[in-house]
Amino acid sequence: MIYPRFASNSFWNYKSTCEMVGAKYPAPPLGLITVAALLPQEWDITLVDRNTAELLDSHFENVDLVMTGGMLPQQADALALIEKCRALGLPVVVGGPDATTSPEIYARANFLVLGEAEGILDRFVEAWNDGTREGRFDAEKFKADVTSTPIPRFDLLTFRDYVQVGVQYSRGCPFTCEFCDIIELYGRVPRTKTTPQMLAELDRLYALGYRGHVDFVDDNLIGNKKAVKLFLPELIAWQKAHNYPFELSTEASLNLADDPELLRMMQEAGFFTVFVGIESPDPDVLIATRKKQNTRRDIARSVHKIYEAGIMVIGGFIVGFDEESERVADEITALIEDAAIPVAMTGLLYALPTTQLTKRLQREGRLHADFGTDDPDTLDGDQCTAGLNFETKRPRAQILRDFRKIIDKVYAPEAYAGRVRRVATMLNTSGANADLFGATLPHDLRMFGRLVLTMTFAGKDQRAIFWKTLFWCLTHRPSTIKQVLVMMALYVHLGPFSRFVLQQIDTQIAAVEAGEWQRPPLVAAE
Repeated sequence: MIYPRFASNSFWNYKSTCEMVGAKYPAPPLGLITVAALLPQEWDITLVDRNTAELLDSHFENVDLVMTGGMLPQQADALALIEKCRALGLPVVVGGPDATTSPEIYARANFLVLGEAEGILDRFVEAWNDGTREGRFDAEKFKADVTSTPIPRFDLLTFRDYVQVGVQYSRGCPFTCEFCDIIELYGRVPRTKTTPQMLAELDRLYALGYRGHVDFVDDNLIGNKKAVKLFLPELIAWQKAHNYPFELSTEASLNLADDPELLRMMQEAGFFTVFVGIESPDPDVLIATRKKQNTRRDIARSVHKIYEAGIMVIGGFIVGFDEESERVADEITALIEDAAIPVAMTGLLYALPTTQLTKRLQREGRLHADFGTDDPDTLDGDQCTAGLNFETKRPRAQILRDFRKIIDKVYAPEAYAGRVRRVATMLNTSGANADLFGATLPHDLRMFGRLVLTMTFAGKDQRAIFWKTLFWCLTHRPSTIKQVLVMMALYVHLGPFSRFVLQQIDTQIAAVEAGEWQRPPLVAAE
């Protein structure tokens, strides 16, 4: 099993932060190790993660079959791997989200296994055992029974290579955001694992000696509130019985802030961070993109409610919607500051394959012909620098300038540190997140030591803002020292990355204004 390489310079890879804490990449390939658990027990499996290890010629010796797959930003590496396998005469199987949404791009693979593995992998294995060496297997959409999903093969991982390990409780999301492909891949009715299943996964991680950050990779953990409220008390009991060996994070919709009981249980379970897709403060944008759930609330106040439960918020924002105004940069920047969101992942709108946005743009004759292709020219960037794969309504250069303005303002050292300090004043550090001396203490001390060492030799501005923020925390909110250190550790990556983004966007703006940007061909309107 080979996990393709992601872009080397991305918002999400936190490269400098990973190096600082002694890791190689944020998270391991949960999808592949879940597929590994679904394969026959007698199969001998080796896992190579291209994000943490070099792929050697020796990896292809004594191999009967290569399995790979991933997401759009891994496409170029996956295609190169297919060609290598073809040259070696090794059959290669491809699956995962990108192959499922764009199977035609992976036509050179011997096998395509498309959709959720629980619904189709047994048919592939049966065909392979019968001698079949080419084929396509399509799972029925949204029908996989996740209660039958086995414990992922965590034993295939080298834990020290990663900042966190992922587990999955549910698939699907009840909302209908136009730009999102989750509902197209997994449906609008969230399917959840059983409580015994989830506790068994945590038991396995614990037995293997893992301690530290566990991320629930659900695209919306609270998509089925009734189920998650039944699960959380059992999770709390498990964490208490094991002295809280895991610090938890996840992704959830903003209506999390509406439910004090749910917030209380998440805090008691040990959740310390949640990613929330906010996208825009503009009601016209939110309504047009079918994200109406964010129009029913004061967004900044909702974020503050999550802080008051002791949980930090990472926010997602998007620039490039048709309905946004020329005030978009000031509006998003103001919301990030008002809500006090230090880590504000702001990207350019990208039309992903199979989404309702992509279908609409095609109907309107505005979709670029290469919209679903991972452009090799963007391998050193991501959505932050490679979005807008369609004809925009506002002038392209203006959108890029607005995006640049947001990045420049929110990731200025003093602005970032100011939001960190404001978060620290709001965080409720009672309960599970107050324990600085639990099972993760050795990990925390190593991180702190590496952070101090890194910042001591960092650039003058970065070093000064770190020590200023640390001193403020120790004198004003010492109970939040762990959370403050986490946020400052992330800035080790975000500070330099934001400057990289500014350089890339400046180049794009100059090309557009000089008439050097070549508009790609358009997909024919439906």
